[in-house]
Amino acid sequence: MTDEEFLVPNDDAVSADDIHRGTDLSGADLSKALLVEADLAHADLTGAVLSGAALRGADLTGADLSDATLNAAVLRDATLRDADLSNASLTRAKLIGADLTDADLTGARCAAADVTDADLAGANVSDAILLHVQ
Repeated sequence: MTDEEFLVPNDDAVSADDIHRGTDLSGADLSKALLVEADLAHADLTGAVLSGAALRGADLTGADLSDATLNAAVLRDATLRDADLSNASLTRAKLIGADLTDADLTGARCAAADVTDADLAGANVSDAILLHVQ
């Protein structure tokens, strides 16, 4: 997928050209964005809104998603190794087959999240809310 294929429908300050490794997207409204297979490794997504976003197969290795809202986001087969998801909201998120190795989920809200076949090896889930996790 090329950058031209990404869709960012809710934030005029963010274009498809802004979707790349290490970018600063803190506080951006990326809800319902189409970011399939995007390379957002080491990106700053602090406080970003990604509700309903399609991030299937995206690389979010080492990304800062602290305080981000990822409710109902599709992160199937995404790579979130060493990502900071502290205090993030992942309610009803689809993390099927996602790699969350060594991710920080401290205080994350994961009610009804689907983590089927996800790799949580070494992940910190201290104080995370894991109600009805599938």
